[in-house]
Amino acid sequence: MESQPQPQPQPRRPRGFAATAAAAAASVSPTGTPSGSAGASTASSGKGKREREKEKERTKLRERHRRAITSRMLAGLRQYGNFPLPARADMNDVLAALAREAGWTVEPDGTTYRHSPPPQHQQHLGAFPVRSGESPLTATSLKNCSVKATLDCQQPVVRIDDSLSPASLDSVVIAERDTRSEKYPSTSPINSVEGLEADQLIQDVHSTEHDNDFTGTQYVPVYVKLSTGFINNFCQLADPDGVRQELSHMNSLNVDGVIVDCWWGIVECWNPQKYVWSGYRELFNYIREFKMKIQVVMAFHEYGRTDSADVLISLPNWILEIGKENQDIFFTDREGRRTTEFLSWGIDKERVLNGRTGVEVYFDFMRSFRTEFDDLFAEGLISAVEIGLGPSGELRYPSFSERMEWRYPGIGEFQCYDKYLQQHLQRAAKLRGHSFWARGPDNAGHYNSRPHETGFFCERGDYDSYYGRFFLHWYAQALMDHADNVLSLANLAFEETKIIVKIPAVYWWYKTSSHAAELTAGYYNPTNQDGYSPVFEVLKKHSVTVKFVCYGLQICSYENDEAFADPEGLSWQVLNSVWDRGLKVAGENTLSCYDKEGCLRIIETAKPRNDPDRRHFSFFVYQQPSPLVQGVICLPDLDYFIKCMHAGDITGDLVP
Repeated sequence: MESQPQPQPQPRRPRGFAATAAAAAASVSPTGTPSGSAGASTASSGKGKREREKEKERTKLRERHRRAITSRMLAGLRQYGNFPLPARADMNDVLAALAREAGWTVEPDGTTYRHSPPPQHQQHLGAFPVRSGESPLTATSLKNCSVKATLDCQQPVVRIDDSLSPASLDSVVIAERDTRSEKYPSTSPINSVEGLEADQLIQDVHSTEHDNDFTGTQYVPVYVKLSTGFINNFCQLADPDGVRQELSHMNSLNVDGVIVDCWWGIVECWNPQKYVWSGYRELFNYIREFKMKIQVVMAFHEYGRTDSADVLISLPNWILEIGKENQDIFFTDREGRRTTEFLSWGIDKERVLNGRTGVEVYFDFMRSFRTEFDDLFAEGLISAVEIGLGPSGELRYPSFSERMEWRYPGIGEFQCYDKYLQQHLQRAAKLRGHSFWARGPDNAGHYNSRPHETGFFCERGDYDSYYGRFFLHWYAQALMDHADNVLSLANLAFEETKIIVKIPAVYWWYKTSSHAAELTAGYYNPTNQDGYSPVFEVLKKHSVTVKFVCYGLQICSYENDEAFADPEGLSWQVLNSVWDRGLKVAGENTLSCYDKEGCLRIIETAKPRNDPDRRHFSFFVYQQPSPLVQGVICLPDLDYFIKCMHAGDITGDLVP
């Protein structure tokens, strides 16, 4: 019988770089000469290059997608599972934490074992086997477990075609997860319950019933910030009746105190060392009547020079007059544009302000305040002083100024091109032995660039070159030197008074390797560096309280995808770094409005109930753009929010 010819298997179609290489090989004859004309060869080469670029972009997108999923998993494990993962955890840290939670012992070298091995036989529940080491679900546990939890206990079944690309594989896995959670949404970041004991499973199912109960938690004082505008540019109390009404409303809410901005541009407005405190004296007397504590802010920055602001407070007029003759006293970008938000740190020790240095001007202002209100310090009415160290009172460069047409999520620009900071950079480069490094990056883009659009911040960009590391270290060191110089004098002016420093929350581009927005703001915090620990070491020297902005309202998914933002990841890194150094932490809300979930997230951040060390904020600052009496508030139920912070007996719920 004549044998039938066997069907030949279809060759697998090459993909990506393999497809490009095959196309290039096909265009060349065996003798090494092109099979077509020179024009055809050029066209083929151009097409191959385009294919390679497209494949690179697809690879980048897959990697970004993978990182985003990993980041959300880590955030969920930290927030809901009390897993002590480091700020820059990798998969080994996650596996070790999960293994320890399941009762395994994991040695530093990776050796993993159990002290009491479980029985080797398998138990079955229906068609789904229970692995060795897992607690089987008994009939009792199933009876007490909700339908949602039972569905989450099932093993997902996903069939994967070998022909799928990595991008397609990602979409299949996500689709399987969403299909299961579409009807039964889960608040937990990890749906699988493998490795959990039955009683833990039951506890997790019913834990949401008490999510809004903060009874018995730590007491966190709440301060409310007075809206800007009660003191006019002549340092007079503009609306005494409005102030009384506002303070009365605060008192009815049982707030612990009031935050008052003391503006350098108002008090020392017209002449150097001529301080006018009359309006603040009257305001403090009103607050004293209501027996509330006061925290004052030494506000050395400009306020309100935006389209949406209805109040403008500039730097003192005599400073602006000096700036007309010597514009280098202000921060300057690469194109030579100046910002008058704050004085350049390059003049901290330069006698260019009518014979005084920058830090001397700040010290004289603080000393004048301490002398003028000595009676309030003696009474204990003034409980703390916040020192403004940069734009918006935050310790940072003015790298993302709206006056320069910056818009979120732009990376911002370096602000080191005034002649004084350039002189500092030249000295640092010469000391390093590379005088040609005395320059700012020429490929760092502009205010609204994205990291991948620049040669400096892109993947494997110049930020991680020898020059890039030198420049970024110098740039961040100038920020820390400024904080050290000003805080040294602040401690002299306010002896035995709590000092507060506000740290910015630059969360956009946090999921990229360069952390571009943080770099331009002065925090050398790429993925291979910890940019906050050195800053907090400086602050620890002065025993300050660190105030950090809390983003209770989750940034929308579109913005997260576009800007690779991670406010939760940044908060985790900052708060743990501060607490690890024994410093106190305070919180402050943004001016955006919050929903019910956002309010609860702020409270949970202020005093995490699953923290074994019971760490919590030392106080919380509530701020909003308009007075409370106007009825427009950023929180849906401010009274309930304050009661939760105070850990009272709460039986109600937030207003939807």
